[in-house]
Amino acid sequence: MHPRLTPLLRHLHHRNNPPSIVSLLQLRPKSTLSPPQPQSQTLDSLRRRLADESPNLGEFIQLQRNEEYSVEVGTKKNPLPKPNWMKESIPGGEKYTKIKKKLRELKLHTVCEEARCPNLGECWSGGETGTATATIMILGDTCTRGCRFCNVKTSRTPPPPDPNEPTNVAEAIASWGLDYVVITSVDRDDLPDQGSGHFAETVQKLKTLKPTMLIEALVPDFRGDPACVEKVSVSGLDVFAHNIETVEELQSVVRDRRANFKQSIDVLKLAKEYAPSGTLTKTSIMLGCGETPDQVVSTMEKVRAAGVDVMTFGQYMRPTKRHMQVSEYITPEAFEKYRVLGMEMGFRYVASGPMVRSSYKAGEFYIKSMIDRDRASSSSAASSS
Repeated sequence: MHPRLTPLLRHLHHRNNPPSIVSLLQLRPKSTLSPPQPQSQTLDSLRRRLADESPNLGEFIQLQRNEEYSVEVGTKKNPLPKPNWMKESIPGGEKYTKIKKKLRELKLHTVCEEARCPNLGECWSGGETGTATATIMILGDTCTRGCRFCNVKTSRTPPPPDPNEPTNVAEAIASWGLDYVVITSVDRDDLPDQGSGHFAETVQKLKTLKPTMLIEALVPDFRGDPACVEKVSVSGLDVFAHNIETVEELQSVVRDRRANFKQSIDVLKLAKEYAPSGTLTKTSIMLGCGETPDQVVSTMEKVRAAGVDVMTFGQYMRPTKRHMQVSEYITPEAFEKYRVLGMEMGFRYVASGPMVRSSYKAGEFYIKSMIDRDRASSSSAASSS
């Protein structure tokens, strides 16, 4: 971040009236992506552009008046209503009903339901894209950690994993007609391999049953154990995902004490090293936790430097009154500017919006198309050589 820009941001940003990312980033969207550049060159170019186009004090004052970056949440005694862009839709549809029934029969869990995801019905039914997706949670529904934003049950001694779960999950998913599936899990610090073997077995069984299905594994940090990361990375998945959840500065505020930014970044680096060529890496952060725009940009730079291909941004929503409070509602315009900035940094794809979650159908439709193009190009190159 440019040295002249950072003090201005820190001076003007506060919880109820932060500066607008619309002026902060002021980037020009491009109709086509630039050719890949060396990482150091990409980030140096980004920093120079931010320095050249950084806003002056008068622009910041105007943006404060317009309140373009975020909307207040109010106080505990006087909460303000959610903005219109945060309204949730009611799930439904034939495919949604079919998947929900099968889940109950097999006693399987989904993050879509556990986290009360606002996009659940649209993802399961396929939505406008026609690409039906779902996020299946393996290794039970009880986590060994207690992050301050998460609604999943916690315990130091969860029930042991079901040895038949990989087979049940694979058979169920293969029968649903999904195009893209995300397999995730709770943290299992109680298990010798952190649950990595369960992940690998589930992916392998599903690929055997339906080789054409694209599989994203959204994994825990495995306490940074390289052997666990490698086991999942080479299991046959198409996308290795691990969420850093928030900016570097708020890790201890938002996540369990056993998680941290460096450990998560190292996991993403290891996955890129171990996984076969063409495997994508992905991460996600929530906004509205008390972060500042310059912290978001700095975190994005470090994530991109780790070789991550895909990044998503969504609005943090408080699951219950027992969880961490929402600091502010970030506007759709601000989310869009983060998306543009991410593409300028060199991410292959960035999904950014108030209702975007780590896994959701629009992003997965794009990722599926991207992987299909990559494979078509590889096949064409191989046949011509």
